[in-house]
Amino acid sequence: MKILHLLPTVDPRGGGPVEGVRRSGMAMREAGHDIEVASCDAPGDGFLAAFPFPVHACGPTRSRYSYCKRLAPWLAANAKRFDAVIVHGLWQYHSFAAWKALHNSEVPYYVYVHGMLDPWFKEAYPLKHLKKWLYWPWAEYRVLRDARTVIFTTEEERTRARQSFWLYRANERIVPFGTTVPALDPASVREAFLQAVPSLRGKRIMLFLGRIHAKKGCDLLIDAFARVAGNDPALHLVIAGPDETGWVATLRTQAQAAGIAHRLSLPGMLQGDLKWGAFHASDVFVLPSHQENFGVAVAEALGCGLPALISDKVNVWREIEADGAGLVAADTVDGTEKNLLRWLELDPAARDAMRAQAAITFNTRFRVETMVSALTALLETQRGPGNVDEHSLGRLREAAQQSR
Repeated sequence: MKILHLLPTVDPRGGGPVEGVRRSGMAMREAGHDIEVASCDAPGDGFLAAFPFPVHACGPTRSRYSYCKRLAPWLAANAKRFDAVIVHGLWQYHSFAAWKALHNSEVPYYVYVHGMLDPWFKEAYPLKHLKKWLYWPWAEYRVLRDARTVIFTTEEERTRARQSFWLYRANERIVPFGTTVPALDPASVREAFLQAVPSLRGKRIMLFLGRIHAKKGCDLLIDAFARVAGNDPALHLVIAGPDETGWVATLRTQAQAAGIAHRLSLPGMLQGDLKWGAFHASDVFVLPSHQENFGVAVAEALGCGLPALISDKVNVWREIEADGAGLVAADTVDGTEKNLLRWLELDPAARDAMRAQAAITFNTRFRVETMVSALTALLETQRGPGNVDEHSLGRLREAAQQSR
């Protein structure tokens, strides 16, 4: 099949959806499919050359909404070259452009919601939600209503999405998400990371890796770490990731007030060997997020044999708790402290067992091959009348079962 992925940007700072397209697209290409991407980026943006697929950059954009006038006409002119168009995310122009160009087209489009209908946003940002309500009936409601399929990665995400807007209609399907962990030498990437941040050598690192954003609970993590830091002088907190909202200065001030500024490192966004080295140099991964659809970094940590201490607002918490691949608590300071203390109180044998289980959980639940199998089966069964393939349906059911 020839598949077009549609994103607002392929900038790696865009987080999980960008990395998801990169990883799944590479796996689908290895399986024989042709992959292209369209985005609202400007043609001269420096990060385009590093993306592994042809990118049709239709920008530049004119606002945070990522409006670019060339995108819908480009889609209308080029859609027939593709068997399917997959839209990643909502609330920016690329999704509405897909609807404008394709809702009366023979080429089906699919929407990966990526957690963007979670009711947490309604509770956390009521004024923004009101603005979305003004936009919803004539834009995103139609985007979802007319999509061939709206794709959720977990049952929890699908159930929660129905609570955000009463005017809601979609042909829903669950396709488990997945990612890859490269075959690198753990000792080599660990050393590369420690050479880049030599102050961390010999430390017992508690790692957060992701976008530095209020929904991720970094402030909870700093306060919780301050409460447990006295348990072991070797403990050190690393909060690594791009700072999209200028929050780092506030977090530094918070750590100073809590008396742990000297035990907190904020190295910025880590990529390549430095990112994988951070996983392999750490004692445990922590994500106390208020809302997380999947958490690519959670899966990557597990794939590196690193247990995950997460909140019960990370939509894969049930799988991690059931497998014993990490610990789960509420998205509060007390809940985050509880997770940290429970980890610190484990004896060495129990920690080693959890590390082993983390790798097993990744391999059985969160590998990109599981996602690709399910997504390919979905696209194949919906290519047109009379093309429903029982083998493909079986693969889709099997992949969905594995994600539970």
